[in-house]
Amino acid sequence: MSWRLDVAVQTPAHTALGDWLSYECPKALVPGTLVRVPLGKREVLGVAWHCAPADDGEAPDPAVALKPIAAALDALPPLGAAWRDLVAFAARYYQRSLGEIALAALPPQLRDLSSVQLARRLKRKKAPTPIGSAPDSTAAAATVDAIALTAEQDAALGRIRAETGPFLLFGSTGSGKTEVYLRAVAELLARDAKAQALVMVPEINLTPQLEERFKARFSPVHGSDAVVSLHSGMTNPQRLASWLAAHSGAARIVLGTRMAVFASMPGLALIVVDEEHDPSYKQQEGARYSARDLAVWRGQRESAKVILGSATPSLESWHQSRPAAGDDPGGRYLRLAMPSRVGTGGSAGGGAGELPAVRLVDMNLQPPKTVLSGALLAAIGERIARGEQSMVFLNRRGYAPVLACGDCGWKSECPHCSAYRVFHKIDRSLRCHHCGFAERVPRACPACGNPDIAPVGRGTERLEEHLAELFADVKRPDGSAVRIARIDADSTRREGALESQLAAVHAGEVDILVGTQMIAKGHDFRRITLVAAVNPDGALFSSDFRAPERLFGLLMQSAGRAGRDAAYLAAQGSRAEMWVQTSHPQHPLFAALRRHDYAAFAEQQLGERRDAGMPPFAFQALLRADARTQEAAQGFLNAAALAADALEDASTVMRYPAVPLAIQRVANVERAQLLVESGSRAALQRLLTGWQPLLHGLRRTPEGKGVIRWLVDVDPHQI
Repeated sequence: MSWRLDVAVQTPAHTALGDWLSYECPKALVPGTLVRVPLGKREVLGVAWHCAPADDGEAPDPAVALKPIAAALDALPPLGAAWRDLVAFAARYYQRSLGEIALAALPPQLRDLSSVQLARRLKRKKAPTPIGSAPDSTAAAATVDAIALTAEQDAALGRIRAETGPFLLFGSTGSGKTEVYLRAVAELLARDAKAQALVMVPEINLTPQLEERFKARFSPVHGSDAVVSLHSGMTNPQRLASWLAAHSGAARIVLGTRMAVFASMPGLALIVVDEEHDPSYKQQEGARYSARDLAVWRGQRESAKVILGSATPSLESWHQSRPAAGDDPGGRYLRLAMPSRVGTGGSAGGGAGELPAVRLVDMNLQPPKTVLSGALLAAIGERIARGEQSMVFLNRRGYAPVLACGDCGWKSECPHCSAYRVFHKIDRSLRCHHCGFAERVPRACPACGNPDIAPVGRGTERLEEHLAELFADVKRPDGSAVRIARIDADSTRREGALESQLAAVHAGEVDILVGTQMIAKGHDFRRITLVAAVNPDGALFSSDFRAPERLFGLLMQSAGRAGRDAAYLAAQGSRAEMWVQTSHPQHPLFAALRRHDYAAFAEQQLGERRDAGMPPFAFQALLRADARTQEAAQGFLNAAALAADALEDASTVMRYPAVPLAIQRVANVERAQLLVESGSRAALQRLLTGWQPLLHGLRRTPEGKGVIRWLVDVDPHQI
């Protein structure tokens, strides 16, 4: 007897191949089994989704004869029903194909292994647990008891124990949120021998730091293999080993970035999403899912507690955690507040102390072309004289954003994108940060031959150089020269570069740290007492309604890097400060920042969004099209908007005219978008689902000519 097996394979949604393909199988397979199947001229990995007898009582049609599967990878336990439900929900909600989500969630190396290779891989003997890493409950208790909790931490943990959540842990920077995560995980693992915890962070560069803390806390208790990481910075064999450990239940704790939300964890009982506000949790390529939102859904599906943590929560999470008032029943989340830094609430372990004082510098009162005000330079100089560290934040890498000719007006435009190439002085290159096109800086203007072409604007490279010039004659307390370091995507490309640079900062070998948002969040710099934001005004008047929220969060997170060690501040006789250089010091955002008053900022922003009918009071999706010409892209989108008139929910979903993206051309591909919006999430989802076949049909009409691809982005973070 043969069986018909429906298999999810990696087929993008725009190919219109459906959620799965059917194959013939000689025996019944359990749903969730990994299989290798033929697809065209290739053999690919797939996930068995349904299995039923092939004999339906009718003679088989030779024209539609099913191909047999190549092999079943049944040495690996099948992927569970909860995991398949998560994948199916993500595919439905984010309008992607089932196989596209399912296969992207599996480690890349797994796709290349045969059944024999996988069986051999699983039979490898694990390395013995090193002596000293064996489980020891006495050591566990001693480690935990050595850190005294504040009253706020204790209260938060009490509610996490007693209630089901989801929880929004709203704690200021330095309030000890990580210790709450560690305690919650420790209590879970001690209570249930098979329980697993998933801890997510937004950035790869934060994972090693968190991994160290978790391994130090849990390896002596649960063994050296109890904590594994999952992120794209790992090699394929490392990712496979971590995934297999999580899938088998051997790994008790999985630390990872957004991809880890799809980790197969049969004993999942707790999910922590640290810095839940961070835009990095939203995937911006392929299947554009929100890992934070999927974590909440997964927690509800698997009865796992979910803790979302942030000092500056997303406005969606803040709104969902609002308390009940009058006719408003309140949000679905429970808000747990920890407003005090560790050290001000009576912790025996000491810690961070008061939040930094925020000082605004009105750049309108400074001489023209001033980069760093005299008062700020004097404050940094005082820190250097006391042996303290300062951090200067500028969210723009490179030496200058553009190179220009003063005679003819030539600028370093990218020939393939509607953007400028950034000048990088270190390697004398002009580099496009969108398509990657780079070439050497010309000796003279390519348009008029003028040799006097100059950088315009300022990036982290140029700021580092400027600071080196300003402090060239300043000496440290030991008489040595001032040391300046830069951390951004360019300076950390080499493997291990980020770790070595962070180690130098922690060791006190750096006096001034210059960087982008890579240094603004998550790091525990104990000797930094001053943080300065050089040019934050660009986001104040952005066309993106989320820009003020992102800016406020970034500035609050930056401020949180200063003064994290109260004992160090007291010994130095110093006070932590955050300096912000702005041309708009009267802006309400800065008024809330000075008070460290996220609640006031959030209420003001939510009031504006409520009046404008924007998220979280409405639900949005973007239909994007890439084409050879802007006319073709917009023509396809506008035709799609007209086609949607025939759908049932068309009257309740607003469709705006198609417009170009802010960077409308990237790598010689024109890009356009169409915004759809509704006050009902269900109505929007129904329209998007009904729209899919119409969009596939449009590709075969004259309106679809010239369109390379299209995609739907549900709950977009950038418009």
